[in-house]
Amino acid sequence: MKNRVTRLSSAMALCACLGVSSVQAAGSLSIYHWFEYIPQELLDKFSAEHDVEVTMDTFDSNESMLAALKAGKMGSYDVAVPGDYMVAIMREEGLLDSFESSDLSNFGNMEDKWVDVDFDPGRKHSIPYQWGSTSFAVNRDVYKEDISTTNILFNPPEALSGKVNVLDSQGEVLALGAIHLGIPQCSQDREQLKALNNLLQEAKPHWASFNSDGAKDVLVSGDAAAGMIWNGFSAKARVEGANIEYAYPKQGYIVWMDNVVLLNDAPNRDNALKFMNFLLEPENIAAVTNFAQYTAGVKGVHDLLDASLQSSPETNPPADAPAGTFVAVCDEATQAFYDQIWTNLKK
Repeated sequence: MKNRVTRLSSAMALCACLGVSSVQAAGSLSIYHWFEYIPQELLDKFSAEHDVEVTMDTFDSNESMLAALKAGKMGSYDVAVPGDYMVAIMREEGLLDSFESSDLSNFGNMEDKWVDVDFDPGRKHSIPYQWGSTSFAVNRDVYKEDISTTNILFNPPEALSGKVNVLDSQGEVLALGAIHLGIPQCSQDREQLKALNNLLQEAKPHWASFNSDGAKDVLVSGDAAAGMIWNGFSAKARVEGANIEYAYPKQGYIVWMDNVVLLNDAPNRDNALKFMNFLLEPENIAAVTNFAQYTAGVKGVHDLLDASLQSSPETNPPADAPAGTFVAVCDEATQAFYDQIWTNLKK
């Protein structure tokens, strides 16, 4: 939502320039969020209900969000919205504050399966926001054959070669590559790592772009005939006129859960908790789901959803679709191998 959110106020910017303390007024909330992922009307509603000035900056990948926070943005934001594996990384690196379930009166509204999760056991640092899948979509005017294979991305047919967009998202691209090869994530096997690197290097000439925030737009405009994409973004592209089909490939695909986390050094901790509690209200998080076209992790949302979303093919996998796979969190030494593969790919 790069152009639809309230940016940091000029007063806050002046304070930063003058080296004044970053502690904000009691009536403020600063959010670090994915782009095009929350309706402005919902932010306005929270602002009015709690007499809070809401400001928001956006990021386009989990990795860019983490890099910005570690480069000096900690203390600037109250909450952020990382994916599941990134919550675990941020927790391990001491970037998250904790809270008690009693701090959120709506804590019990979370769906049971999203409470005791591996990346945040017992939900001490985060609440569920939206969950969905990462796969790819194909323009059916350009390519009419079977798309239930990850070859569409990694060894595309001639009709799609040079017309593929790939997300600029290290964790998801490398995970989907591992799924395609049938090798484990976080492998330390040199032959498997070499195979993954070779796969990506050989696929790269078939790709037109690395683009996350424009992944929908390039499909709508026709600049890409196929593209790695999140299921909600695919649904939006289809609604906007792209004749695309979202794939659930036989090799597998990625599933994820985005979460609202309480950041360490949050300048407005009380308002951050109010916002998290606000998003656990079925009516409020349903507004996010209807806007973003994903799935909420809160009870009582289904009947509040638009009928088109309830029947959307992007949120209703075919009966023969395999189970999705979460992005794994590697240990530091292993992650270094994957960082090098990604660096080589982006050269």
